[in-house]
Order: sequence, then structure tokens, then C-alpha cells
Amino acid sequence: MDLSGIKMVVTDMDGTLLNSNHEVSNRFYELYEELKKRDILFVAASGRQYNSIAKKLERIADEIIIVAENGGFAQHNGTELFSSPLKDETRKALIPILEGIPDIFPILCGHTKAFLPPGQPELVKVIQEYYEEYEFINSMDECQEELLKIALYHPISTETHVYPKLKHLEGQIKIKISGKVWLDLSDIHSHKGYAIEKLQKSHGISPDQTVVFGDYNNDLEMLQQATYSFAMANAHPNVKETANYETASNDENGVEQILEKVVAAQPL
Repeated sequence: MDLSGIKMVVTDMDGTLLNSNHEVSNRFYELYEELKKRDILFVAASGRQYNSIAKKLERIADEIIIVAENGGFAQHNGTELFSSPLKDETRKALIPILEGIPDIFPILCGHTKAFLPPGQPELVKVIQEYYEEYEFINSMDECQEELLKIALYHPISTETHVYPKLKHLEGQIKIKISGKVWLDLSDIHSHKGYAIEKLQKSHGISPDQTVVFGDYNNDLEMLQQATYSFAMANAHPNVKETANYETASNDENGVEQILEKVVAAQPL
């Protein structure tokens, strides 16, 4: 594994860079400074809202590229790089389908805030970990803002209880199981792989010069954009099958262990 030519590092957040307490290690920040000295671009790519990612990485948020909403939106130092919103007709077609699925909690994800149904305080507490800015609405039809995606929360499993009711829409929209209790619906071109490919092209960086870390199904496409793709030890089996390499778990600083090797391979 020759990491001497790496020019871009991309990592998912939850289950990957963040530990089980949703925290970033101090060692990561030390290694980030070393990456910066070597002119290695750092990208945080998550299903989270932009503001939520920026808060988690507050110390460096103005320096790095943030890819939010599973690739639906990217920003660098206050400048939007690109976005892939849901088409209005797609949103309108989805609403009656979603209203027929029991026990889901839909979150309409706009550029600056999310829109949630009222009530269910226990669920709102869960949502607050991932969405910094949000507003309550009485029905999904009430929201008229452009949406980057619709996130669905199910208290047990989206893979078991939600995906089977939506899989007939594959090919029309992007359906991503992004966590045990999360599923995201977005534009067909809106995924992390599409976002990373755009960044690679705009910066003249090849897959051989890219390291990517991920743990869940919403990371599959971006793992395919890198020769040095790493599944976390705690990753979904699909991710381990797709990635070319494996590292330690998010609670064992698996990302940092590989970044140590990247830094060591490029002495100043």
C-alpha cells in the first residue's frame, strides 16, 4: 500500500470519524494539521446537515470541504460548490407514498434547515444530534422550500421496515440506507460518489491519489472513487465487500491509524 501520492482524504462522519459518543478525537486534529502542511485536501462527507457537520468540525470547518446531505450539497469556506436538489415533481409524488408507511418520522432537508412534523419529543431529541437548524411543520405539503433530500427515521430498522416499501422507486430516485434507523431519498445523481467524483475532477486528483473511509451503505459509491478505500471494522457487510482495505473501528481511531500512515509516507 503506497500512500506517498495521496492528495485527498475523504471521510464519513457517524460510525467512521466520530466515535460512538459522536466525538472527534484530538489526535485527528493534530493529523489534519499534518495533512494541511502536505497540501492534502480534506473532505468531510456525511448524510448530516451542513450546519451539523460544521459544528462537529468547528475548529477547521472554514478550511475543509464539507459534503452534506449524502452528496446533495457541498461547500468550502462559505461558498457553495454544487448542489443536487430533489425535483419538485419528485417530492410531490413521494409525499402520498410516505404518508402510507407506518412508524416513520420524515425529515425534509433544505439548504439551511430541516422541516419536521410536530410532537414525539423523544424522536426530536434524536434528530437534534444530526440537525442543528430545524422548523416544525404540520404536514409535508406545507414545506415549499427546495429540498436536498428526505430523510426517514424508523425506530427499529429502515432496511427491514421501510426500504421494501420504496425499492420499486429505485432508478427514479436515489434510495440510501444510511444507518440502522435511517433511510435517505434524493435526486438520482445525489450521492457521495457523484460529489467526490466532481471534486476529484475540479482539483485534478485521481482515484489513485484518494483515500476514502466509510461504514454504511450511503458510503458505497464514494468508496468506489478511491483506490485506497477503507471500511471501518464496525462497517456494514456491504461496505466491507466494496472497500479495498479495512481499518480499525471508529472507537479505536481507525481513521487516524491510516492518516498516520499517510503522513509517514510523505515526509516534509
